[in-house]
Amino acid sequence: MEWAAGSRGREPRGQPGPWELGVGLLLSVLATSLAQAPVPDVPGCSRGSCYPATGDLLVGREDRLTASSTCGLQGPQPYCIVSHLQDEKKCFLCDSRHPYSARDNPSSHRIQNVVTSFAPQRRAAWWQSENGVPAVTIQLDLEAEFHFTHLIMTFKTFRPAAMLVERSADFGRTWHVYRYFSYDCAADFPGVPLAPPRRWDDVVCESRYSEIEPSTEGEVIYRVLDPAIPVPDPYSPHIQNLLKITNLRVNLTRLHTLGDTLLDPRREIREKYYYALYELVVRGNCFCYGHASQCAPAPGARAHTEGMVHGACTCKHNTRGLNCEQCQDFHHDLPWRPAEDGHSHACKKCECHGHTHSCHFDMAVYLASGNVSGGVCDGCQHNTAGHHCELCRPFFYRDPAKDLRDPATCRPCDCDPMGSRDGGRCDPHDDPALGLVAGQCRCKDHVVGPRCQQCRDGYFGLSASDPMGCQRCQCDARGTVPGNTPCDPKSGACFCKRLVTGQGCTRCLPGHWGLSHDTLGCRPCDCDVGGASDPQCSEATGQCHCRPHMVGRRCDQVQPGYFRPFLDHLAWEAEDARGQVAVVERLVVPGGAASWTGLGFARLRAGQTLDFLVSSVPRAMEYDLLLRLEPQVPEQWAELEVAVQRPGPVSARSPCGHVLPKDDRISGTLQPDARSAVLPRPVCLEPGVSYTLQLKLLRTGGRAQPEAPSLLIDSLVLLPRVLVLEMFSGGDAAALERRATFEGYRCHEEGLLPSKPPPAEACAPLLLSLSALLYNGALPCQCDPQGSLSSECDPHGGQCRCKPAVVGRRCDRCAPGYYGFGPAGCQACQCSPEGSLSGLCEGASGQCPCRAGAFGLRCDRCQRGQWGFPSCRPCVCNGHADECDTHTGACLGCRDHTGGEHCDKCLAGFHGDPRLPHGGQCRPCPCPDAPGSQRHFATSCHRDGHSQQIMCHCRAGYTGLRCDTCAPGHFGDPARPGGRCQPCECSGNIDPTDPDACDPHTGQCLRCLHHTEGPHCAHCKPGFHGQAARQSCRRCICNPLGTDPRQCPSTDQCTCDPTSGQCPCLPNVQGASCDRCAPNFWNLTSGRGCQPCACHPSRATGPTCNEFTGQCHCRAGFGGRTCSECQELHWGDPGLQCRACDCDPRGIDTPQCHRSTGHCSCRPGVSGVRCDQCARGFSGVFPACHPCHACFGDWDRVVQDLAARTRRLEQRAKELQQTGVLGAFEGSFRRVQEKLGAVQAIVLARNASAAATAWLLEATEELRRQIGEATEHLTQLEAQLTDVQDENFNANHALSSLERDSLALNLTLRQLAQHLDLLKHSNFLGAYDSIRRAHSLSAEAGLRANASALAVPSPVSHSAGTRSRTEALMGTQREDFHRKHMANQQALGALSARAHGLSLTGINELVCGAPGDAPCATGPCGGAGCRDEDGQPRCGGLGCSGAAAMADLALGRARHTQTELQRALAEGGGILGQVADTRRQAGEAQQRAQAALDKANASRGQVEQANQELRELIQSVKDFLSQEGADPDSIEMVATRVLELSIPASPEQIQQLAGEIAERVRSLADVDAILERTVGDVHRAERLLQDAQRARSRAEGEKQKAETVQAALEEAQRAQGAAQGAIQGAVVDTQDTEQTLHQVQERMAGAEQALSSAGQRAQQLNGLLEALKLKRAGNSLAASRAEETASSAQGRAREAEQLLQGPLGDQYQTVKALAERKAQGVLAAQTRAVQLRDEARGLLQAAQDKLQRLQELEGTYEENERALEGKAAELDGLEARMRSVLQDINLQAVTSLLVNLAAESCQDSWAGKKAPEP
Repeated sequence: MEWAAGSRGREPRGQPGPWELGVGLLLSVLATSLAQAPVPDVPGCSRGSCYPATGDLLVGREDRLTASSTCGLQGPQPYCIVSHLQDEKKCFLCDSRHPYSARDNPSSHRIQNVVTSFAPQRRAAWWQSENGVPAVTIQLDLEAEFHFTHLIMTFKTFRPAAMLVERSADFGRTWHVYRYFSYDCAADFPGVPLAPPRRWDDVVCESRYSEIEPSTEGEVIYRVLDPAIPVPDPYSPHIQNLLKITNLRVNLTRLHTLGDTLLDPRREIREKYYYALYELVVRGNCFCYGHASQCAPAPGARAHTEGMVHGACTCKHNTRGLNCEQCQDFHHDLPWRPAEDGHSHACKKCECHGHTHSCHFDMAVYLASGNVSGGVCDGCQHNTAGHHCELCRPFFYRDPAKDLRDPATCRPCDCDPMGSRDGGRCDPHDDPALGLVAGQCRCKDHVVGPRCQQCRDGYFGLSASDPMGCQRCQCDARGTVPGNTPCDPKSGACFCKRLVTGQGCTRCLPGHWGLSHDTLGCRPCDCDVGGASDPQCSEATGQCHCRPHMVGRRCDQVQPGYFRPFLDHLAWEAEDARGQVAVVERLVVPGGAASWTGLGFARLRAGQTLDFLVSSVPRAMEYDLLLRLEPQVPEQWAELEVAVQRPGPVSARSPCGHVLPKDDRISGTLQPDARSAVLPRPVCLEPGVSYTLQLKLLRTGGRAQPEAPSLLIDSLVLLPRVLVLEMFSGGDAAALERRATFEGYRCHEEGLLPSKPPPAEACAPLLLSLSALLYNGALPCQCDPQGSLSSECDPHGGQCRCKPAVVGRRCDRCAPGYYGFGPAGCQACQCSPEGSLSGLCEGASGQCPCRAGAFGLRCDRCQRGQWGFPSCRPCVCNGHADECDTHTGACLGCRDHTGGEHCDKCLAGFHGDPRLPHGGQCRPCPCPDAPGSQRHFATSCHRDGHSQQIMCHCRAGYTGLRCDTCAPGHFGDPARPGGRCQPCECSGNIDPTDPDACDPHTGQCLRCLHHTEGPHCAHCKPGFHGQAARQSCRRCICNPLGTDPRQCPSTDQCTCDPTSGQCPCLPNVQGASCDRCAPNFWNLTSGRGCQPCACHPSRATGPTCNEFTGQCHCRAGFGGRTCSECQELHWGDPGLQCRACDCDPRGIDTPQCHRSTGHCSCRPGVSGVRCDQCARGFSGVFPACHPCHACFGDWDRVVQDLAARTRRLEQRAKELQQTGVLGAFEGSFRRVQEKLGAVQAIVLARNASAAATAWLLEATEELRRQIGEATEHLTQLEAQLTDVQDENFNANHALSSLERDSLALNLTLRQLAQHLDLLKHSNFLGAYDSIRRAHSLSAEAGLRANASALAVPSPVSHSAGTRSRTEALMGTQREDFHRKHMANQQALGALSARAHGLSLTGINELVCGAPGDAPCATGPCGGAGCRDEDGQPRCGGLGCSGAAAMADLALGRARHTQTELQRALAEGGGILGQVADTRRQAGEAQQRAQAALDKANASRGQVEQANQELRELIQSVKDFLSQEGADPDSIEMVATRVLELSIPASPEQIQQLAGEIAERVRSLADVDAILERTVGDVHRAERLLQDAQRARSRAEGEKQKAETVQAALEEAQRAQGAAQGAIQGAVVDTQDTEQTLHQVQERMAGAEQALSSAGQRAQQLNGLLEALKLKRAGNSLAASRAEETASSAQGRAREAEQLLQGPLGDQYQTVKALAERKAQGVLAAQTRAVQLRDEARGLLQAAQDKLQRLQELEGTYEENERALEGKAAELDGLEARMRSVLQDINLQAVTSLLVNLAAESCQDSWAGKKAPEP
C-alpha cells in the first residue's frame, strides 16, 4: 500500500519528527545498555555473574511469531489507503496465501514480514490485518526463558488507538500486563493508573504512543526498566522475574478512524481501516541467572541463523539446565542461587567419603550447619549412614583400626536382638566422654551376657517386645519348691509342689484346694461322692459343687427345710391302691409302735388284685419289689404275682431296653409268719413314665386252713439296687471301700422295716451320699402348715414335727381314731363303746360307725323317733310326731294339730280323731287350711246342708274344691306352707281363662299370644319385633335383596332386631327393612350389598346416583353411568366439549355415533357423517339407495382425483390454521422492521448529517401512518371476531339446553324402565303363597273346630256324656252326701276349736331354724306367716339351722358344683390347647435334635479321621525315636511337641487355645497335669451324659404326670391342677432338652475346632519330623566323618573316656529315662485320644437316645390329648346326668306333693264316710 507523500510534513506542533524519535531511541538504548550491561566476562566468569550478549529475539524465530488476524490468508482481499485526491490508485489487493517475495508475491503481508532484515527496500514488506477488525493479537512463543529488555514497533498505518503488552514466564499458563497504551485511557482501560510510573514495577496506561499522527511509520517503544527510575538491586529476584519471559503478547484493541465509518456503513469505507506493521523488534538475551556468558541453540531450535539469540545457556559455576537453573549432579553442598556481581554463588561438590556418588540439598541441614553445608548423601553404601556417610548404619559400629573411607570401616553388631536395647544395636564408635565402646552391646535391665543373650536369675522369657528384656518369675511362694531359681528361664514355668499347678504355681491341681506353705502345697477336696455334683471344689474355700439343697464344704449336709429320703421312700400304701378290696384301718396301741405305715391295710383275698400307680421314679435303674403285709392265720403262706403294666413298648435304646415282656411278670412266695417279702427278680423302671404294678394273690393258706383266708397288704416299696451306682461300682479303691462298708454293715436294711432305728455310724454318710445321688440332692420337707409345728423336718427321712393326733411324714392327716384336721390338730373320735361298731370315725366329720338303732356323732344316743338308749324303742305318737323324750318317751312337737303325751288329741279349732289310723286327723276348715293361717285362700266356706261337705268360696287366683290350686292365669304352690298363688307374669300375652296358658307351679308362660315368647312372654318371637308388653309384636319385614341371607333364609323366616325391627343388612344397605342403599350407593339387587356410585367429582352434580341403575346426575353435556363420558347419543372429549350425534335415523344401524369423531354408524349403502346420503357406489334418493351401474368404476377414478385435490386443499388449510393469518402480512411487517432498524442506526450514530435527519423524520412519519392503518384494521377484525364469538356462545348455550333436556328425558326413561324391571322381578308370588297358606290353615282350624263340636263322637259329646253321668251320680248320692257333710261340719267345728290351741313353734324351729314364738320383726330366721320387705315368705337364712336353711345351702352347693364343673370343662379345653402347644414344641425340639444328630455324625467322622492321622503320626514318631542317630535334644523336642497336642473339651478351652499355643511351644508340658485334665474331660463328658439322662428322666416324669392328669380328671379340681403341672413340666422339660441339645451343639462345634487345630498341629509335626529326619541324616554323616578322624586321637579319647565315664554315663541314663517317660506320655496321649473318641461316640449315642425319647414323648402327648378329649366327653356326660338327676328330683318332689294331696283328699272322703249320722 502506498501512502501519499507530503503527509509526513504536516505533523502537529509539539510532536517530534521521525529523526528526533530515532535519535531519542538510540540514546535510550545506549543508556539502558550502560545501566544494565554486566562486567565484561573474564575467563570462567570467576569474579561473579556473567551474561550473554543482547539481541533481537525475533531473529530466527519467525515460525514462533503469530497474529490472530492477517489479510489475504484465505484469498485475495481488497484494501484501500487514505490519500490525497490527486492520487490515482487508492485501492489494492492483499494475497497472503504464500510467503512474501519481492518478485513473485509482493502482495503477501504475513506477520513474518515484521522481523528486522537488512535487505534493500525494507519498507516494501509489512504485516497487515484484515479490514475493520479492531481486536488483533500478535504473540511470540519462545522455547526457553529469556531476559526481555524493550520493545520497538514501527507501524505503516495509524498506530492503534488502544493496545497493551503482556508477558508470560510459565509458557503461556499465566499472563501479566507490562504496559497499557491508549488514546483515551479512561475510556479504554478504566481504573488503570496513568503514566508516568513511579516504581519500576508499576503497571500504567500511557497515551503518547497512541496519537493518530503520524499516519505512517509511527513507533511504539516500551522498556521494561525505565532509565528514569532508579533500580536498587538489578540482581534481585524481583527484577529477574520482571525481566524473565517465555511468551510475549501485544493486544491491539481499537483502530484509529477518521469518523466516516459512523456516517457511511459501506464496505468501501471499512476497507481503509486496518493494522499494518513494518517492523517489530524484541530486545533481550538468553536468561542464565548470571551463570553463563554464552548461549547455544536450544534443543529443536535453529542452529545457524545469523544474529539469532539462542536459548540454551552454556553454564558455568557447576550449574546445569536450559537456563542454568540447577546445580550439577553431586554438587549440592550449597544451595543454588543466581550469580551476583562479585560473587558467583557456584555450586559446591558434596563430601560423602567415597561411599556414594549421589547427593541432594537439604535446606534444614544447611540452616542447621550455619549456612555452611547442606548436601545430604544419597544411598550410602558399605553400611554407612549420615549426611556425609560419616556414620555407621544402625546395628553396625565403626572399626577404630580402619580409615573412614575404607569400605570395611563399619562392622555388624553381635548382639542378641531380644536382650539388647534398641533391637540389637551396639555402640557405634568409641567415645570415652559418653562411655561408648565401639561394638559393645547394651543389655536391657533384666538381661546379662556379652551378647545380652540370657535372663538374670529370677527372671524368664527373653523377649524383644519386653522393654526390660525378661519378666520376673511370677511364682507363688506357697506353691513353689524352695530353691534359688524359682522358674524356668525360658518358659517361666515355676517349679511347683506336687499338688500345685499353673504357670506361676498359683493353682491347686483339680480336686484340691487351699494353697499353702505345706509340703504338698494343697489339700484334697474330699467332696461327698453323692452330695457333690463333681469331685472339684473352689480353690480358695474348698467349697464343693453341691447338688440341689445340699450344703457344707463337702456337700455332706442337708439344707434346712429339706431331707434325705430313706431307702424305702418309694412306697405306695395298699389302702390307696385301686381294687375291689376292703380297707382295714388300725389303731395304734398307746405307748406302742406301729408295725405298718399309713392308715392300715387292704384285705386281699385269693384271686383279687391291687393296682399300684407308680407315677415317677427318681432314676432309671432296677428296683426290688418289697411287699409289707400282715398274716391272718398262724404260719400263713402265700403265692403272689406282680405284673408291670407299661404305657407302651420299651425302646431298645432306653436304659430298660433289655426288658422282655415276660420279665414284667414276677412271681413270689410269702414265707410262713413273714411280715414282708422281696420278690426274686427286680423291675426296671425309668423316670418320667407312669407304671401300674398289679399285685395278685394267687393262693394262700396256713395252719388253721380257714375256708377263705385273706392277707392284709400294708404297702408296696421300690428298693433301688444301689450297688450298681457309680459310687459303688466305679472300680477305684474308694468305690470298693464304700461297697465293702455298705455290705459289711448291712446298710441296705434301712429300707426293709417301717420303723427306722438310727443307722450305724459307718452307714450314715453312705446313706446320705446314696440318697443325694439317687434324688439329685435333697427333697423339700413340705410340712403341712396346719398339722406341723415347724416348716423344717428331720433331715433323715423327712418326718415333720406333727401336732397332737396328727400323723404322716408331712403331718397332713389325722391319726386313726381322730378327726377334724385343722390348725388345732385333730380331735379324738370318742365313739361310744355301746353304740358304735369301731373306735374309728370318719376323718372329716368325726362320725362314728353306729350300731343298729344308735345315732349321733359318737353313736351315744338313739335315732330320731326312738328313746331309751341303749335299748332304743320307737316313740308312740300316733304318727303325729317324729321325736320323743329320750328318757320318758313323751312325744315332742306334735303336729297335725294334735297334742297330748302321745299326740292323741286334736287341738282346739280342728276336728277328727288322731288315734284313728285313717281319717282321724285333726283338720281345719279345708280351704285348704284354717282361717288365720297363711294357707287360707277362701273368702268364706260353708257346710252343704245336703251333702254335709265344706264348701269353700275361693279368693281371686284360687280354685278347686278346697281352694288348693291356682286358677288359670295364676301359679304357685298353695300346698306348701307359706305358698300362695300369684298372677302369671306374662306381660298380658296369654288367655287368662286358658288353664294351660302358664305353668301352675313355676309361673312360666306356656301359651304366649300376640307372637311373643319367653318365660314371661316378654319377648317377641324370632322373626317378630315390637314391644311385647304392649302386644305390638309384628313380623319382621325384610327385603331379601338387601338382607344378609344367613339371617333371612326365606321371606317368612327373617330375623331382625326384636326391639327396633332393624333387619340385618348387607354392606352399604340401609333402612329398617334393608330396602334401600346408603347414600351414594346403588345396585340393591346384586345380593352382595350396594356398590359405590363412584360419580365423577367434577362432571356430576353430586356424589349421589340412582339407587336402581347407578346412574349419576350428570352435568349438561356429560353422560355415562359415572358421568365420565359424553352423555348418550353424544360424542367428543368430555373434558373439552360434547356434541350431539345428529344422525339420520333412516340410515343408521345404531343410534350412538362414534364417541371420538361423531361419525354415525351407517347401514350398508349409506354414507355421510350423519348417514343421510347414499354411499359412493350406490344410487337413488336417500334412503332408497341402490348399487350403481358397472360404469361407476370409470367415474370413480375421476372422483378419487378430485378427492385427492380436496385433501391437499385441506392440508393447506390446516397449515394456514397452524401458522395463522400473519403470513399474509409478513412482507409488510418485514418492511416496517427494516425501517425501524434504519431509524435506530441513525439515532445511535455520533455524527449525523442533515440529510440523514430529514430522512429520519420522513421514516418516522411513514411508520406512524402504517402503524395507525394496521391498528384500525385490527380493530375491525376484533369487532368481527367478537360478533362471531357471541353467536357461537348463543348457539352453544342453546345446544347445551337441548342436550340437558334430552339427557333428563333419557334418564327418566331409564329410571322408568328400571322400575318396571323391578316390579317385574318383585316377589308377588311369594305374597300370594303366604296368603293362600294362611287361608288353608284357617280353613283347617275351622274344620277341626267344627269336627270337635259337631262330629259324634267328639270331645264335646264326651264332655256332655260325662256331665250327664256326673249329674246322675250326684242325684243318687245327694242324700248320703248331705249326711256326711253334716257330720264333717260338726267334726270341723270341733277341729276348729282345737285348732285355736295349736302352736307352730316346733315346726318353725325345725323348718326355719329358730323358735317360732319370736315375732317376725325381730326373729332372725322368720317362720310361719313371716314375710320380707317384698312380701315374700321369709324362712331360714344365714346362721339358721332349719330344714329350709339346709336345703338352701344344699342348693347353693349344688349350683356351685355345677359352676365348678363348667369352669373345669373350660379349663380342660385350655389344657387341651396347652397340650397341643407342648406337642408342637416337642416337634420343634425333635427337629433340632435331628440337626444335632446330623452334626454329631459329621463330627464322629472327623474324629475317626483325626484319630487315624494321629495314630499314623504316633507311629512316625515311634519310628523316629527307634532309629539310630537321633540325638537326645531332638527326642526331647519331639516328645514335648507330641505332649502339647491337647484336644479341648470345653468351649472356654477352645477360646484360650490360640493364646496357649505359643506358651506351650516354649514350655515342657506336665504329664501329670495333662492326665489330670483328661480325667476332668472324662468327668465332664460323664456329667453331660448324666444331664441327658436326667433330662430324659424328667421327660418321662412329665409323661407320667400327664397320665396322672388323665386319671385325676374324674374330679374337676384335681384334674385342673395336675394338668397344669404336667403342662408346665413339659415346657420345662422341653427347655431343658433344648438347652442340652444346645450344649451338645456347642461341644460338637468345639470338637470340630479342636480337630481342625489338631490336624494343623499334626501337619506342623509332620514337617518338624521331616526336618528332624534330615538332621538325623546330617548327624549320621557327621558321625561317619568323626569315625574317620577318631583314630588319630584314640589315646586321648581313652583318657577322656576314663575321666568322663561317670558323669557322662549318668547323664545318658537320665536322658534315656526321660525319653522313656516321654514315650509313655505319647502312649498316654494315644490312650487319651481313644478316650475322647469314645466320648464323642457316647455323645452321639446320647443324642440318638434323646431323639428317640422325644419321639416317644410325642406319642405320649398324643395319647394324653386323646385321653383329655375322652375325659372332657365324660365330664359332659356327668353334667348331663347331674341335670337329669336334678330334673328327677324336681319331678319326684312334684309327684310326692300330688300324692300327698291325693292322699289327703282320700282321707277326707274316708272320714266323711265314717262319720256318724247327726
